[in-house]
Amino acid sequence: MGAAKKHGPAAYLGIDVGKSRHSACALDAAGGVVFRADLDNRPDAIDRPPERAGDAALVVVDQKRNIGALVLARAHALGRRCAYLPGYAEKRARDMMPGIAKTDAIDAEVIARTAMGMPQALRPIAAEDAAARSLRALSSQREYAVASRTRAKNRFRAVLLEAGPELERAVDPSSPWQMAVLSELGGAPGCSAAGWGAFADAARRAGAPAARAREFWEALDASAGSGRGAGAGEDVSVRMLAREISALDSDVAELDGLIGEALAGDEVYESLLTIPGIGPKTAAALVTAVDISLFGSHHELASYCGVAPADSRSGTSVRSTSPQRGGNKQLKNLLIFSCNSLVGTDNRFGRYYDECRARGMRHNKALKAVARKRMKVVYAVMWDAVPYEPRR
Repeated sequence: MGAAKKHGPAAYLGIDVGKSRHSACALDAAGGVVFRADLDNRPDAIDRPPERAGDAALVVVDQKRNIGALVLARAHALGRRCAYLPGYAEKRARDMMPGIAKTDAIDAEVIARTAMGMPQALRPIAAEDAAARSLRALSSQREYAVASRTRAKNRFRAVLLEAGPELERAVDPSSPWQMAVLSELGGAPGCSAAGWGAFADAARRAGAPAARAREFWEALDASAGSGRGAGAGEDVSVRMLAREISALDSDVAELDGLIGEALAGDEVYESLLTIPGIGPKTAAALVTAVDISLFGSHHELASYCGVAPADSRSGTSVRSTSPQRGGNKQLKNLLIFSCNSLVGTDNRFGRYYDECRARGMRHNKALKAVARKRMKVVYAVMWDAVPYEPRR
């Protein structure tokens, strides 16, 4: 009987996280399996694989939030280095390995072997203190509230279009007083049935300008008289959606205030506000989503934020540059949209926009180019935590 193969100390610990149970696989530096383990999603059970793997092992997970949060928290508490392998990267890595089976144990080994053979696919994860976790939770909740509000507004516009495009154009879901009136009286049929007096009282309580209230009433009354609406069904839908939009507006405003309080005095946040076009919303998103110590250059940060162009070439005959479709979508949208405020300005970014337009770029493409150029400044300001100083 041959001697059992000896393995070196664990160098990589891959953990496939699950809702109630996790699967772990530890590899040594040469790729030998040191041990495998299935563990319950409990702190005492989660601690055992990292303790067994030792201080030198890199802990790699395939989920860094939700079901993976406890695993990372326990690993960091034990002083272990941690990294994250995105799900799409894990799937591609598994497809390159022999066999077609998919089990938790196989996934754990795939995670560990990818960490060993392709470390560039990993995303480092730094430990968070209580303040950072609280800020991230607030930011995540704000993102959810904004997405819910957008979904409600889209549904709101669809209901109004049923009654006619003129009414849809007359109603502004971003107007607090209009939403307050509609949440009280309902849609066009309800407002018309209530009469001008009741409508005017509701508009006054909501803080509507008198002239705008009259215009709004006339649009609603005309729509009700056209007979194109859905009557009581339209009233109920409009009332509920207007109430939902108003509530979400309040939630977003409250979260903005809490995030602002949490970031008060933060050097990086205050420094970001000195960059042209970067306002409180974009600065807060950057601070909560980016650990600048994990990025080695502004190229890496731009790629993470989704504002780096994607080059594609084949041999010497085919080459193209197209917008990157990956990255953090929230940051990408904020960084590009905020560049609208730079159009027409005399700073370096406004002039660069003019240069891009002069070269034949469309407006949106020029904004993306400006956002990419500004990332150099964003990276430097976040790295040094010092205010931006314009070039002289």
